[in-house]
Amino acid sequence: MQSVTITSAGGPDVLALSPLALADPGLGEVRIRHTAIGLNFIDTYHRSGLYPLSLPTGLGIEAAGVVEALGPGVDHLTIGERVGYCWGPPGAYATHRLIAAARVLTLPDSVSDDVAAAGLLKGCTAEFLIERCARVEAGQTVLVHAAAGGVGLLLVQWLKHIGAMVIAVAGSPAKVAIAMAAGADHGIVQTADLAQSVRDLTDGRGVDVVLDGIGRDTFEASLDSLRKRGLYVSYGNASGPVGEVDFGILARKGSLFATRPTLFDYYITRDDMETYGGRVLSLMASGVLTLTIGQRYALADIAQAHKDLEGRKTTGSTVILP
Repeated sequence: MQSVTITSAGGPDVLALSPLALADPGLGEVRIRHTAIGLNFIDTYHRSGLYPLSLPTGLGIEAAGVVEALGPGVDHLTIGERVGYCWGPPGAYATHRLIAAARVLTLPDSVSDDVAAAGLLKGCTAEFLIERCARVEAGQTVLVHAAAGGVGLLLVQWLKHIGAMVIAVAGSPAKVAIAMAAGADHGIVQTADLAQSVRDLTDGRGVDVVLDGIGRDTFEASLDSLRKRGLYVSYGNASGPVGEVDFGILARKGSLFATRPTLFDYYITRDDMETYGGRVLSLMASGVLTLTIGQRYALADIAQAHKDLEGRKTTGSTVILP
């Protein structure tokens, strides 16, 4: 058994693979043998210290695997059952782990371990952003940044599923083509005149909602792309945090609304996980949400995986193989 731990915050080089010793599962716990692990941008925030954790710590909040042992009081799972999770706590970068049984979901037969590990967190992110945060309705127009990324591609598919019009933004023509193939109505390469391109596509009106996982580099262009009283949803910091904001900018740019949500405030209870996480798995099982796994890395190569993710060298979702 092995796990990746960090003893200090920093760049990818702080990631270290070390031997792991686990006790038997305690009350309400299960031991899982991981078969696939998800890589997500939040992992880099935990590693860098942008989202501080108590050190030393494991990293990774999403994985799939097989239940190997049950602790006392666990009666809704069985040994050998395939399960997945994406709500943490950090520690998924490991061959095995102990975790509260209430934080895992049974996987449908038609959802593979790779797909669950690569897409459960991203799918749940798409669910809460679209359905419960922005509350997007059929007929609305939504701008999606980083639309060829793991979350971006699921946002595009989910938005089209509910009848929205999607304008996809990505960093290159090739990445725009990926988003278009996923169902986007329009595609734009990220440029300095992004807002004007959006206005041209919307007859000058702007979009109803912007879903922005980039942060600092796209903040003002996102606001300039919105219609009056439109909604800016900032859900990530791929280019760094937006930083201090003059609140009056929302008034000057059209009485805009803005929010900075996090998944963990939308997935709090076991009922949240079963209801909304279950819906994500159901849409995966039915083919409404299709995962594109663009790359796979061995657990021993986790530092390179982080470098590639931060360098925007990945497409779709990424799986780490223990």
